[in-house]
Amino acid sequence: MGTSKGRLTLPSESNFLQETKELLERWGADAIRDSDGTKLDEDIKQLDAKIYTTYFVARGHNDFATEHMEECQQLYLMSTFNLAKDTQVTIDFMDGYFKEQLKPDYIHDAKKYWEVIDRTSGKIVPTDQWSLNQEENTVIVNQAIPYHEYTVSFLVYAIWDPTQMYNHITNNWGDKPHDIPFDLRQPASHNYAKKYLKQWLKDNPDTDVIRFTTFFYHFTLVFNNLGKEKFVDWFGYGASVSVAALDAFQAEYGYALRPEDIVDQGYYNTTFRVPSKAYQDYMDFVQRFVAQEAKELVDIVHEAGREAMMFLGDNWIGTEPYGKYFGQIGLDAVVGSVGGGATLRMISDIPHVKYTEGRFLPYFFPDTFYEGNDPVIEANTNWLTARRAIMRNPVDRIGYGGYLSLAYKFPEFVNYIELVADEYRGIYDIVKGTKPFTALKVAILNSWGAIRTWQTHMVAHALPYKQIYSYLGVLETLSGAAMDVRFISFEDILANGIADDIDVIINAGDAETAFSGGDIWTNPKLVTTIREWVDHGGGFVGIGEPTAHQFQGRYFQLADILGVEKERGFSLSTDKYFTQQVDSHFITDGLDISECIDFGESMKNVYALSEATEIVEYSDGEVHLAANQYGKGRGVYLAGLPYSEVNARLFIRALYYAAGKEESYTIWNSDNIFVEVHAYPEKGKFAIVNNSNTEQTAKIYDGQGEGRDVTLAASEIRWEEII
Repeated sequence: MGTSKGRLTLPSESNFLQETKELLERWGADAIRDSDGTKLDEDIKQLDAKIYTTYFVARGHNDFATEHMEECQQLYLMSTFNLAKDTQVTIDFMDGYFKEQLKPDYIHDAKKYWEVIDRTSGKIVPTDQWSLNQEENTVIVNQAIPYHEYTVSFLVYAIWDPTQMYNHITNNWGDKPHDIPFDLRQPASHNYAKKYLKQWLKDNPDTDVIRFTTFFYHFTLVFNNLGKEKFVDWFGYGASVSVAALDAFQAEYGYALRPEDIVDQGYYNTTFRVPSKAYQDYMDFVQRFVAQEAKELVDIVHEAGREAMMFLGDNWIGTEPYGKYFGQIGLDAVVGSVGGGATLRMISDIPHVKYTEGRFLPYFFPDTFYEGNDPVIEANTNWLTARRAIMRNPVDRIGYGGYLSLAYKFPEFVNYIELVADEYRGIYDIVKGTKPFTALKVAILNSWGAIRTWQTHMVAHALPYKQIYSYLGVLETLSGAAMDVRFISFEDILANGIADDIDVIINAGDAETAFSGGDIWTNPKLVTTIREWVDHGGGFVGIGEPTAHQFQGRYFQLADILGVEKERGFSLSTDKYFTQQVDSHFITDGLDISECIDFGESMKNVYALSEATEIVEYSDGEVHLAANQYGKGRGVYLAGLPYSEVNARLFIRALYYAAGKEESYTIWNSDNIFVEVHAYPEKGKFAIVNNSNTEQTAKIYDGQGEGRDVTLAASEIRWEEII
C-alpha cells in the first residue's frame, strides 16, 4: 500500500558505491547522508538522491580552535567532597575528571568566578580564606572547620568534544585528532563560524541538506579519569557557561549568577531537579542567544539555496524545539534518534519546521554489527515500539546512521529494513495530515510543562535507569494511544487555570523531583484549583509519589482526591483499617492483576484513607492501585507504570475511568492487549495493528462499539474501510 519509494535516508561512506546503489533501490531511499566518522565520495554524491552532509558549527575546526584556545567552550564543575580534619584542607579539584577533556581556566580571576563552599554548613567560604595552586590544580582552604566537608566550584575549558570523544573510544579511532569545541559567544569564533559556512557552501555544491549537528552547546557530558561517562544529562546547560555568558547575563538581568546556580550541589540542575528561578532565567537567556545566532547561520544556508536541518542531539542545548524561541531559527527540518514511541513523538510533534525525520535503531556501529549478533532483533523491537506512535503522528521521513558497510554484511537485516521501509510509507500515505480518532484529552503536569514535551523522566535520551522506568510507561503508552496529550506546568495552572477541554491530569514522579513538584504543592491556589476542577468532573491520576511534600499533616497534598496517603512513620499511632481489595473494577477488567501487572520499583507504605477508597490492587500490605470518587470527578493512584502491553492497557482503562467515560472504551478498540485499532474518520479508514511477533486473535470494536473477531499474523497491519 502507498508509495514504494522515498522518505528514507541511507547512510553511506567512501568506496561503497555499488552497494549504496543497491540499497538505494531496495530500501527506496531518496537521500544519502554521511555520519560522524564517514565521508561521501564524489561518485556517491552524483547518485539520484538528496545529499545530506553533517556540519559541525563549533567543533571539527581544529586549525582555528588551536589558535584561539582562550575561546574554547567552558563548564562549571564541582570537586568531590573533601573532609577537613584540621584547620587547613587541600582540595584536588580535578580529581576524578578526565584531563584530556577538561583544562582548568586560569585565564580569568578565580576569586571572582570560582566558589568554595562549606557543604556541612552550606556557607560560602570567603575568598581571603582560600588560595589557588595552579601547578598542582589544588585549592587550599584556611580557617577550615574540622570535620566539615568542602567543595570547589570551578571553571574549566572543554578541550575535547564529548560526542567525538565517545565515538573515538567506541569506534577505536586511535590517533584521530581530538575535536576542540569553541564558543560562538566569543568574537573570533562568532565571525569564523559565519565566514567558514559561507565558504563551505561554495566548496560543497553537491550538498542539498546541511545537517547541523547541532549548533553551539553540547548537552552536559563529562568524563571521569578513566575516560568513561561521569555525568550525562541530555537537557543540561552546563556546557553553555562561560565568563562572557556570565557577564552578559548580569548586564541584562541585573544580578550575577553564582557558580552554585550551575553546579547545584553537584546535581548540575538535572531535569529531575525542581528548577530555580535563576536557572530558568539562565535557560531563557541561552535559548534567546542560540536562536538568534542559529538563525544567522540558517539564513546563510537559505541564501545559498540549500535546506537547513538540525539534529536533535549532541550540541542541541538552547534549541529546545518546544521552547519559546525555536520557531525564530527558521529551520527546514529536525532529525533525531528514535528509541521508541515517546522519542518518535518527541520528534514528529515538533512545530515550526517543514518536515521531521527519525533516525531508527540500531546504529550501524561495531557494538551491534559483529559476528554472532543478530541486529534484526533490535531493529524489530525498535520498529514495533515506534510504529504505535507513527499511527498517531508519523515523522515525515525515516533513516539510519553509521557504517553502511557493516550493515551490508547482514543480509537478513537488509531484508528486514526493506520491509520496514515499505510498511512505513504505506502508513504515512494514509495517516499524515489527517486527525486520528481521539477518545480523551490528557495533560501531564510537572515543573517543566510544554518545554519538556514527550521528554519527561529522560536522563540521556532514551537510556534506561532504575529510577525512571516505573514512569516511562506513561509516555510510551500515550505515544500510541487514541488521546491528545499536552504538557503543562504548575505555573500554567496558577496563571491560567485548567483548560475546559482537558479530561484527565496526570502527575507522575518521585517526591521532590520536578516531575512530582516538590514544595509547589504548598501553594493553596494550586491545590484548590485542581480540587475544584476534579470536584466538577475532572479526572486526576497520580503515579509514584504524586503531589508529595510534607506539609500540614499531609504528604500527598491531594490525598483527598487520590484516596490514598503515604505513611512516613509520623502516623504509625493511627490504625490503617482499610485493606479490602474490591472483587472487580473497570480499570482491571480482563487483566490478570495478580500475575501480569508490573508496578516497577513501586512504592512502600501507601494506604487507603477511608472506606470510600476503592482498593483495586493490594498486596504485601501495600496499596498499589486505587480509585476514588471526588464529587463529580475521580482520582486514580498507581504505584508505578513501566511499559508493557498489560500496563499500557491498564493505564488506558484508568484514564477512561478517571475521565468518567467508561461507556466509550470499546469505540475503536480491541479486547486483546497486543492488538490496537487506529481510526482515521477523515480518510474513511481504520487500521487493526498487531504489536507482537506472534499471531493474535482479538475482538475488535468499530466506531459504534460493535465487536467482531479477527486473527492477525505476527506484526500485521490490516487496513479496512469505515462503513
